[in-house]
Amino acid sequence: MAIDLEAIRKRVNQLNGTNRNSSIQMWKPGPGEHKIRGLYNPNAPEGQPFIERWFYYFVKPGLLAPNQFGKEDPINDLIRKLYSSGKPEDREIAKKLQPKMRAYMPIIVRGQEDLGVQVWSFGKVIYNKLLGYFLDEEVGDILDPAAGFDIKVVITKAPGAEWADTEVDASRRASPLSPNAEQAKKWADSIPNVDDMFKLKSKEEIESALTKWMSAGQTSDDGTDGTARGASADDALEKLANDVKPAKAAEAAQEKPALKTETKEKPAKAAKKPAADVDLDEAAPVQSLDAAFKELMDEDE
Repeated sequence: MAIDLEAIRKRVNQLNGTNRNSSIQMWKPGPGEHKIRGLYNPNAPEGQPFIERWFYYFVKPGLLAPNQFGKEDPINDLIRKLYSSGKPEDREIAKKLQPKMRAYMPIIVRGQEDLGVQVWSFGKVIYNKLLGYFLDEEVGDILDPAAGFDIKVVITKAPGAEWADTEVDASRRASPLSPNAEQAKKWADSIPNVDDMFKLKSKEEIESALTKWMSAGQTSDDGTDGTARGASADDALEKLANDVKPAKAAEAAQEKPALKTETKEKPAKAAKKPAADVDLDEAAPVQSLDAAFKELMDEDE
C-alpha cells in the first residue's frame, strides 16, 4: 500500500487541533506594497465588520480561549488567581499566559483576483486602524462593495529583525469591489467561516498543555520564556485547584504579635511607604478583581 503523505499531514493537523478548511486561503503578505479590498463578513457579530478571536500563545500554534465562547476556561481561571495574589512574580506569569487577539477579514488581493477570496489575520494595532476608517468622515465604510475603499498594505522588515512591520492606509478615492457585478456577488457568496480553521480544545486538553509548558519550560509563540517563573507543573495545577489568598491577608498574618508577651509595649509598626513610591505590583489587590484583570488584559502585547 502506498503512503499518502498529504493524508498523514491532514491527520496530524487534526490531532494537533490545527486542521484548516482547505477552502480557506490565508493571505500571508511578504515585504513590499500590496493593495487589497475587504468584504463584508456574514459570520461577523451583528453591527461589526470583522471577526475577532482570542488565543493563548504559550504553546504553538496557539489555543482558542474557551471563555470567549462562554465555556469553562482553566487558563483564564489561573490568570485571575495569579493576578489576585498581589505578588509580582505571579503577575509576571499571568502576563505570559494572557491571551492575545487576532482579527480576521475576507479580502480580494488586487492583482490576484484569480485566487478568489482570501482571509487576512492581523493584530490589535492594524485592527484599530481599520476600525478608525469607519469613523473617519473622509473615508467611512471601506467594505461597501459599490463605494468602498481599497487598502494599501506596506510590509517592511529591517535587516536582522525578527518581525516585519505592517502599515495600512486607505485609498483616497472610492471604487467598486469589481466592475463586474456578477463577479462581486460570486466573491461575496464564497466568504469562508474562520471558525472552520480552529478546533476548540477540551478542558482536559488545555490543562495538559499547561502542565507540559510549566514542566518543560518551553518558549511561547510570542517569544516569552516559560521558564521565567521557575515553578513546577504541580505548583501550577495547585494554583488552578485552590484559591490564592490575597497578599494583604498573608502580610497581616506575619505582622500578628505572638500570643505571649513579656512587655506591654506595642510592636513597632513598619514605616509607611510614601504614596509616590508605591509599586503597583507590590500593592494590595484592588477592590474590583474584574477591573484589575481588565487592566492586565488591556496592556500592550
